[in-house]
Amino acid sequence: MSDNAKTKARSKLRITALCGVFAALVFVGTQIRLPTAIGYINLGDGVILIASYFIGPAAFFPGAIGSALSDLIAGYPMYIAPTFLIKGLMGLIAALIMANADGKKAMGFVIRLIASVAAELIMVAGYFVFESLYYDVAAAVGSVVFNLVQAGAAIVIAIPLTYAIRIKKTR
Repeated sequence: MSDNAKTKARSKLRITALCGVFAALVFVGTQIRLPTAIGYINLGDGVILIASYFIGPAAFFPGAIGSALSDLIAGYPMYIAPTFLIKGLMGLIAALIMANADGKKAMGFVIRLIASVAAELIMVAGYFVFESLYYDVAAAVGSVVFNLVQAGAAIVIAIPLTYAIRIKKTR
């Protein structure tokens, strides 16, 4: 095996390990929650945004798996599939936005903010659509405010932590 192949293999192994660690952290962050009328507000989104910065598009997996497992444990089985898709897309989209802007150091904060807002809009819109279909539009509208609070908290937590955490970006 060539040195280049060994480096690629180590990089893939590192990303896989970080996906597992971040999935566990998303799960734990999602367990820190406040109940709402039809769900709960949690801190897991902040971890998804942090994962998207450090592990790139692979952040789909910890976002999807950690969040979906949290819905299972919390007793919201009807949310498992939508959560898997919504939270996975959050991690993927945020990572893709940041990857496309990589190297623009002066725009670091702005790019992180744009990526985080885009990811959180996916969350708000995704749950609005799901809850409109599963419950009704009135219930879905009622949860938008709570989802926006969760989104804001995630952004406020995640962006400073991407500067504070000192692990080497894998991308």
